[in-house]
Amino acid sequence: MPVISGKDSTVIPVTVFHGAKKGPVLGITAGVHGLEYAPIMAAQQLSKHLDPANMSGTVILVHMANVPAFLHRSLMVNPVDGKNLNRVFPGILDGTLTEHIAHIISNEVIAKSDYFIDVHAGDANNDLRPYAGYYNYFDMPEVSEKARQMAKALGFDFIVQFGNEQSLTEEAIYCSREATKRNIPAVDIECGRMGIVEEKPVLQIQEALLSLMRHLQILEGKPNTVQNPVMVAQRTTVSSQHEGFFYSDLTSGDYVKKGMKLGYITDLFGNHLTDVTCPTDGVILYKTFNPPVKKGDGLFNIGHIN
Repeated sequence: MPVISGKDSTVIPVTVFHGAKKGPVLGITAGVHGLEYAPIMAAQQLSKHLDPANMSGTVILVHMANVPAFLHRSLMVNPVDGKNLNRVFPGILDGTLTEHIAHIISNEVIAKSDYFIDVHAGDANNDLRPYAGYYNYFDMPEVSEKARQMAKALGFDFIVQFGNEQSLTEEAIYCSREATKRNIPAVDIECGRMGIVEEKPVLQIQEALLSLMRHLQILEGKPNTVQNPVMVAQRTTVSSQHEGFFYSDLTSGDYVKKGMKLGYITDLFGNHLTDVTCPTDGVILYKTFNPPVKKGDGLFNIGHIN
């Protein structure tokens, strides 16, 4: 799928698997962030496992939404215009390249889907614990409940509820929230860490997507539903108040307590500036694992455990 914006251009690699029998349309995006390799590799492998003859419905598979970021190994943003694709939805038809990509995905993939999933991983500065996620808005009970069931069918033992408020009134901004805003049940996967390719998360994502297709009856069989997953309804981000070096011996998945020391920050000469203290009881969903930090950078994302 070509994308042209002014003098800039790229492509979005998409495969459409149209099943022999009627059924729902599932939209899948990987590679919204170009350094999140596990979803990209899983999408590439998934395409070799889908046989339209054995499918009821259609899968629209975006192998890689952000090709320039992938090819240039760019952290979070498209190097062509410096924009984060997962912060500009629903996009702009005559906007920058990233905004145009978002517009095409919104209107050519999401809008044509009955269900939608956006797949992410820990980026090159990010140690992440695998989890599924969905948007929960109180004035959208039917869409929210369908999304919750989709999240359970992905087979992850942790499920994060995004939103958790009365209504979705702001701009979508995020890819899967654009689907939710269009009344399309949508989920996220976060699986993979540190911007590296490891077989386990790639296979976990691939199996989660196949399990979701079984849940939606696109494929035959039962999904890998986790009966009692940990439901995380609230998260807290711990941000750096300084620039310099960040140190922490903790890893994603560690349980933490309010008031405990999570790590510390030094200046550029190695002089201690401050300790980083935990603001709440919970579990580390993801954290910055390498030294460089700027003021305002997120150091930890902590899921509250009730």
